[in-house]
Amino acid sequence: MAKSEAGRPRAVVCLSGGMDSCVCAALAARDYEVFAVHFSYGQRTEARELHSAQEIARLVGVRELLHLKIDLFRRIGGSALTDHAIAVPTASENEAEIGTEVPVTYVPFRNAHFLSAAVSWAEVLEAKTVFIGAVEQDSSGYPDCRPAYYEAFNQLIKMGTKDGEIRVVTPLIQMRKSEIVRLGVELGAPFHVSWSCYSGETEACGVCESCVLRLRAFRDAGATDPIPYAVA
Repeated sequence: MAKSEAGRPRAVVCLSGGMDSCVCAALAARDYEVFAVHFSYGQRTEARELHSAQEIARLVGVRELLHLKIDLFRRIGGSALTDHAIAVPTASENEAEIGTEVPVTYVPFRNAHFLSAAVSWAEVLEAKTVFIGAVEQDSSGYPDCRPAYYEAFNQLIKMGTKDGEIRVVTPLIQMRKSEIVRLGVELGAPFHVSWSCYSGETEACGVCESCVLRLRAFRDAGATDPIPYAVA
């Protein structure tokens, strides 16, 4: 296992720029020399997410940020995040309904592509750990954010890599969003540069599922969300 001059092991973090990945990066940075990977994949808020990932990486002390651009999701379509013919929906007024069905903001099998690239880079870096801020609780119900998905993916890594020792870890997956906010506050995670909105790039819309879940998380944690909202 490659180590830094300080003797800390290396880890790769999937860094979207969102609230959960922000906390995940801050958590990883406590114990690892962090190499982060960010994907631009034709999403509506591509430029804003990249800026957030760059700022998070700078503030938590990431050794290197690898920015990868991939075009397949935009070309495949089928998601409101990548296909402008599909509108980003307003979240249900009944917040309990969020996550009961897979929404149109789901990008088909996205995390498999992201993780494949992250694992490839981890092999090159001789890093044994890949972090991703997947969350099952209080989420939109994406199928690639479930524990069973990552258990299966780790079996794939074991069978398909040179040494079979790399593991994807999901430290937030069983936490509620409010717990993630509290952890982030404890870690000093730079929430003020993170971005979760599905549609806005200057102000978060405040009405998409991602904004609603984020706002509720900060409210339930007794904290103030530091990013600007058009509606909050």
